[in-house]
Amino acid sequence: MDAGTPSSHKPLTHRETLIVVLGVLLPVFMGSLDTTILASALPTIGREFGEVHNLPWLVTAYLIANTSITALYGKISDIRGRRFTLMIAISLYMAGSLVCALAPNIFVLILGRVLHGLGGGGLTSTGMVVLGDVAAPKDRGKYYGYFSVTYTTAGACGPALGGAIAEYLHWSVIFWMNIPLGIISMALTATLLRRLPRHDRPHKLDFIGAALIMSASSSFMLALSMGGVNYPWGSPEIVGLLVAALVLGVAFVIRLRTAPEPLIPLAILADREARLSVAVNAFGWAPIVGLHIFLPVYLQNIVGMQPATAGLSVLLLAVTLNTSAGITGTILPSRAHYKRIPIAGLALAICAVLVLAFRVTSVSLWEFEVLLVLIGCGFGAMPPLAATALQNNVSVHTFGSAVATMQFSRNLFATMMVAVFGVLVLSGTDAANATGPAHYSVDGFFRVFLAVAASFAISLVAMIMLKEKPLLESRGE
Repeated sequence: MDAGTPSSHKPLTHRETLIVVLGVLLPVFMGSLDTTILASALPTIGREFGEVHNLPWLVTAYLIANTSITALYGKISDIRGRRFTLMIAISLYMAGSLVCALAPNIFVLILGRVLHGLGGGGLTSTGMVVLGDVAAPKDRGKYYGYFSVTYTTAGACGPALGGAIAEYLHWSVIFWMNIPLGIISMALTATLLRRLPRHDRPHKLDFIGAALIMSASSSFMLALSMGGVNYPWGSPEIVGLLVAALVLGVAFVIRLRTAPEPLIPLAILADREARLSVAVNAFGWAPIVGLHIFLPVYLQNIVGMQPATAGLSVLLLAVTLNTSAGITGTILPSRAHYKRIPIAGLALAICAVLVLAFRVTSVSLWEFEVLLVLIGCGFGAMPPLAATALQNNVSVHTFGSAVATMQFSRNLFATMMVAVFGVLVLSGTDAANATGPAHYSVDGFFRVFLAVAASFAISLVAMIMLKEKPLLESRGE
């Protein structure tokens, strides 16, 4: 058991809260790191296995599995507690890392990334649930900065670390290092989360819904990756995959409306403010995930940098994003009009991405870094707002499911966005020369940056529509 019943728990002190938060920061770091760490290592892996066009699957396979399982982790955490759930996630994560490290070919590596993602789906989402357990909406900013710094630093350090490992060691080290990290995480989880309050409620796990969304996503990603490369876009194979994705997607929606407890709780999405909070987060975070993965590819293949240098050049995005999120996470709860800073910030980020798009072939290194600073500073104010607004509109008994829904939506959109980005940047490759170096399309990166700006704009509109309700001063029931 994680702890006693809710009634037996006294409120945690600030020191006790910090101890609990520290207990989940390493799993959060691990889950975020593995979303982007392969970005700079992909060309090296492709050369070793003699493969190019299946490389994006090393990222999308992880994201698909991560997305499909996230909501189930939220339900499990509401049923059995956060500590038990985190132990399951870490165990699957370590098993997936072992398969990836020992993979003899790219197809086994992709399968390993699926298992990896099934574990990773519970690392970051459970950590955010724990934060909601220990901090009321009005106090959340005190602790959100720790999560923001950990999550975004890991995501942005991934390309630099992966590039250095691929250039100076061997890409398999990326996965071998997860074994000791996983052991340390399990030890921290077993000890530091003992004081975590529990708010258990009975729930049913929607495995059918998870299988449907995973199958629909896989069919859609297969069609995107194979269309125009292995088969013509109008071929029976590609059309069949797209039809299968549509049918499975419709079946998933039907399942959401008919299941006793659907994968995404419709009662949560029925609340307008919770729904808008989820939209702000999904359409804002997904492009950042895409940028962390494809900016190193852009710098290597368009600008001509080496893997490690390209990864390091993107670090400034994390530094500024962390700083912005940490400052605004502390300031926002004390402001009556707490939306103004995030709205202005996201508008700034949109302008910076548009400049990058129209300067894609001529931007200098210092201009590139300035634009990253503007994107990071502008975007960083959004995550604290979305997370706080969600917690402010759901009960403590459904908070695990609510956070999982937010993570699910973000990961699903990020998965689709990464897959589309992969199609765009590989649109200039020669399918007949799939074993040689890829010739990435400059026009593809132009369209990628436009897509990032468009997604940010949708997040901005949803943020403007969000009502500024007074923030609760307790976690409530």
